Amino acid sequence: MICWINPFTGLAGDMLLAALIDAGAPLDQVRATVASTGLTGWELTAGRVTDHGLAALHVDVRVTDTAHERRGAEVLELVSRATPPPVAALAVAAVTAMTEAEGRLHRASPAEVHLHELGGHDTVVDIVGTAAALHVLGVTEVVCAPVPLGHGRVRAAHGILPCPAPATLALLAGAIVTGTDIPGETVTPTAAALLKAMGTRYGPPPLMTLGPTGYGAGTRRLQDRANVASVTLGKPVLPGGVSEEPVIVLETNLDDVTGELLGHTIDQALSAGALDAWVTPAVMKKGRPAHVLHVLATHDTERDLRELVLAETGTLGVRRTGATRTAVPRHFETVDIDGHPVRIKHGPHGAKPEYEDVAAAARLLGVPLKAVAARALHLTATAPAHRCPFAEDHHHDH
Repeated sequence: MICWINPFTGLAGDMLLAALIDAGAPLDQVRATVASTGLTGWELTAGRVTDHGLAALHVDVRVTDTAHERRGAEVLELVSRATPPPVAALAVAAVTAMTEAEGRLHRASPAEVHLHELGGHDTVVDIVGTAAALHVLGVTEVVCAPVPLGHGRVRAAHGILPCPAPATLALLAGAIVTGTDIPGETVTPTAAALLKAMGTRYGPPPLMTLGPTGYGAGTRRLQDRANVASVTLGKPVLPGGVSEEPVIVLETNLDDVTGELLGHTIDQALSAGALDAWVTPAVMKKGRPAHVLHVLATHDTERDLRELVLAETGTLGVRRTGATRTAVPRHFETVDIDGHPVRIKHGPHGAKPEYEDVAAAARLLGVPLKAVAARALHLTATAPAHRCPFAEDHHHDH
């Protein structure tokens, strides 16, 4: 999944986190991932606001702990505990970028440098929460419009500093930026560190199939414009209309269920939104014959499908593997077989009648299934097509 960031008036860590949640990242999962670090004394809430007529999500980190600053090594230790590992890796990269930048500015070791404003709970929540949101949304590429830099001065722990702050400028090295007439800090060091850690490219939206857009509001209110950043998600588009999307393969080994239960579970998974579901034979320990149930899910359906597999099979564990699905363009048309509609799926390399339609027509007409399939293919090759109004394939495949 591609994530395109539009920092209209600038970017802060809480704005990016809010926009990702607004785009579909579940707030409960974000909270759970932050909690996995062991950080205590915080609460993350989200609420809708309207700024200059634009509706957006605003997140708030309420802190009951008194620690406002930490050494670089302490923050690194905290974020490194996050689960799953890809979230921890991104969070560690962001904090490492911050400690190295601060260390160079203050002539101190990155591990020993004191992170004043950047060492508080809100920084940890923003960084780990953003990493968690990117992970659950399946984002593999981040692109950002030019980052607007404000002007003037900002008050920090070391006194009054110029805007942009020195740490922010250090972290944005290599980024594409532009000036803005907005005074004060428009890009925070936390946001700059996240942009660096995400391997962000800069420019307009890349070629992609457009998905949801989320809007994240900052705390500051501007006189003449909404202080909002947006993120837009999209699937990459390859030459020839081929698209790629991240998917999840859920698997579990089963040696104590019947064939009927396996078939039922596959049907239930497909009805619940699985992209595909199938079973492969296996031999487990002590030579026991078994089956491996596989369910292909999106990031949106993963949780529900995992719970379905656990409930239907009684298994004690489900494995999760990330994968990428390459999908070629396809469309449907419908042909008439003696008064019975049969849908035919067309792809770049052939066509195939839908089994359910062929079977229903064969049963009602009292003719062999293969005869109906052959007639349907003949009609699609010789007769005008009746294109299905849905361009996308809503049926299950790899």
